Amino acid sequence: MKQVLLALLGLAVLGCGSKNPQPVASPGSAQPESTSGGEISDGGRCMPDGPGYEVSEYDTSGDTTPDVRKLFKTMGEGSLARLVLVCREADLNGDRRKDIVRLYTEEGRPMREEADRDFDGRIDEVTQYSNGRVSLQEIDTSGNGMIDTKIFYEAGQPVRAERDMNNRSTVAEWRPDRWEYYVDGRTVRIGTDLNGDGKVDRWDRDEERLRNSALAKQRSTEVSQ
Repeated sequence: MKQVLLALLGLAVLGCGSKNPQPVASPGSAQPESTSGGEISDGGRCMPDGPGYEVSEYDTSGDTTPDVRKLFKTMGEGSLARLVLVCREADLNGDRRKDIVRLYTEEGRPMREEADRDFDGRIDEVTQYSNGRVSLQEIDTSGNGMIDTKIFYEAGQPVRAERDMNNRSTVAEWRPDRWEYYVDGRTVRIGTDLNGDGKVDRWDRDEERLRNSALAKQRSTEVSQ
């Protein structure tokens, strides 16, 4: 539940912040504070890497410290020139370190999001987008620095999850031992690998939900014909 609340908080801050966020720096008027090595000192990544960029920072918590940073890029030339949001990041817990960053395509659609949900300084959740919708989430739920959960989406809805319950995966090899399948956001089937050979040894099914789902699909097909 805590992780869900943090995720919702992150989306809210990245989406709009408070009702009246206060700009700390006007677009293009200032650059984020950087270290001598060129990295942003608050752990952020929304940093201009050439001409045509503008930075805007906002205080959404009311403590006079900027907690949201947006990076815009000028697309097009002349009368067709426009500013497009390409990066947005936020400090979720008020420690002046950026905890979540979302990258956008040149059309302004979400492309990738990385988040530190437990505020330990390491990314533990990566979300991929396709055509502006979530397509894949990779999560480290144990805090050991390794991905142990992958959730796959279709049309923005979760349809399948793969989990490494025994932490056997490596950077080079993904070794799930539990597979979950969803219909309308509800779990209808779970497969478990009991002996570590990568194959399902036991299936647990919600027969009623599977039956209702099949009936719904049949009715939908009949209506469309």
